[in-house]
Amino acid sequence: MDFDKISKKIIRLKEKDDELRAELTRVGALSNGYNKEMEALHNENARELNLIMEKIGFPTFDKVGEQASSAAWLIIQHSIGQPDFMRKAARLLEIAVAEKKADKKSLAYLTDRIAVFEGRPQLYGTQFDWNKNGEMSPSRYDDLLKVNERRKAIGLNELEKQVEIMQERIRKENQRPPKNFEERNREYYRWRQSVGWVK
Repeated sequence: MDFDKISKKIIRLKEKDDELRAELTRVGALSNGYNKEMEALHNENARELNLIMEKIGFPTFDKVGEQASSAAWLIIQHSIGQPDFMRKAARLLEIAVAEKKADKKSLAYLTDRIAVFEGRPQLYGTQFDWNKNGEMSPSRYDDLLKVNERRKAIGLNELEKQVEIMQERIRKENQRPPKNFEERNREYYRWRQSVGWVK
C-alpha cells in the first residue's frame, strides 16, 4: 500500500475545498444557504475519501501522517450530504482515538456535527449556527456546565470564549445572517430530510 500517495491525494482533496471556500468567501457567496458548487465538491470529496477508507480504514496519524489525517477529518466534517458516510467515519474515528492514533478533538467535533444534523443536543458545543436574533451562536447543547467540563477534558477552551472567536470570524468573513430566519429553518429541515438525516 502506497501510503505516501494516499496521503498526498487526501491533502489535495482538502486543498480543493479550501480554494473553493476562499473564492466563495471573496465574492460573498457563503451566507445564502448551501452553495451548490460547494455541495457538489463536498459530495465528490466524500466519495473519494470513502474509497480510500474502504482500503485503509480511518486515515490515522501512523498511516498517512498528521497533515493528511487532519485533512481527512475536515473532508468528513464537510460531507454533510452523506449521513451514512459521516456515521461510518465517526465509528472508525472512535476506534482510532481509542488506539491513540487520531485526535480526541476531531471526534468531539464530528460527534457534535452528527448530533446537530440528527436533531439531538451536542455534547461539546462545537457546532454553531445563526439564532433568531441574527447572531452566530452554538447549536442546541445539553448543559453549559457539562459542556465546559467535556471541552476542558479534551483541551478545548470554554464555550463562552469560543462564541467570541466564532462571532469575530463571521465578522471577518463578512457573513450575514439569513434574511428570513423561519424560512431558512424550513429549508434547512427539508434539506436534512432530502439527504437522510431526519425522516
